[in-house]
Amino acid sequence: MSTASFHIGSHEIAPRVILAPMAGVTDKPFRILCKRLGAGLCVSEMTTSDPRFWKTSKSLHRMDHEGEPAPVSVQIAGTVPEVMADAARHNVDHGAQIIDINMGCPAKKVCNAWAGSALMREPDLVARILDAVVNAVDVPVTLKIRTGWAADQRNALAIARIAQDAGVAALAVHGRTRDQQYTGVAEYDTIAEVKAALSIPVFANGDIDSPRKAAQVLAYTGCDAVLIGRAAQGRPWIFREVAHYPAHGETLPEPTLAEVRDVLLEHLEHLHAFYGEPSGVRIARKHLGWYAKDRPENAAFRAVVNRAETAEAQLRLTRDYFDALIAGVQPLGVAA
Repeated sequence: MSTASFHIGSHEIAPRVILAPMAGVTDKPFRILCKRLGAGLCVSEMTTSDPRFWKTSKSLHRMDHEGEPAPVSVQIAGTVPEVMADAARHNVDHGAQIIDINMGCPAKKVCNAWAGSALMREPDLVARILDAVVNAVDVPVTLKIRTGWAADQRNALAIARIAQDAGVAALAVHGRTRDQQYTGVAEYDTIAEVKAALSIPVFANGDIDSPRKAAQVLAYTGCDAVLIGRAAQGRPWIFREVAHYPAHGETLPEPTLAEVRDVLLEHLEHLHAFYGEPSGVRIARKHLGWYAKDRPENAAFRAVVNRAETAEAQLRLTRDYFDALIAGVQPLGVAA
């Protein structure tokens, strides 16, 4: 990394590693945790632009930014320029300091509504949406896209130029086409082409799962930052590892079992407090699975903690499991 930071509007972002938005994952408890563990910026889950759903429990949680470290970046999705503009204003009124527009989601239910990455097939509509949102708010607007709709329809560069002309402050590019979903491997040539053509910050996304890979992608593409998504699930400390590697030329040691235990317990407590019971307990189960995936007897551990119906039981079982690993004994409830 040639410099330690960059700017999105007036916001200085450091280090140059960003938590990518992921539906059902990058909620406020996870964003706060990743920020504390080294992410320069954390982007919220995708929020709907449809005002009919703003008062639902899901939307209210997604729009809750109280106590969240600045700058608060909120991703919105939709297809109607005026509706997207209203959604941007609504989210700014509720604490958003950066508005991120989703044109990268490959999910069928999103694309079937002509939102997400489906919009890349409609450059004129892209321009109208970006113009409407940029002119609606006084905060920076960023955009997330893919390399194109399909292998023979890679138009990221054309969309990127539209975005820059519209006043978008930064652009993230996932190195896959929509039809790849999350399969195959990400390609970075298109991202490098986009970066070379633009003057605004550009971020690389896709298959970045280690400090070395992050450094390689930054060097190859010339991008201002990398986005990390799935690789942060169960490994929120990856952000400090990515930031440390280019600055010191070495990889940080893996966190100790005691630190993993403490990070996980903190995460669980935040989930329980944020969602309440029983929702917090249920939502925590997927995170427990991700934290345990590289641990001994992880399937047995999941079977034990997934039986917990209360926050107290979930915390106790998790603590007991890691305490046993730390002590070098067979965790309770896990067969020898």
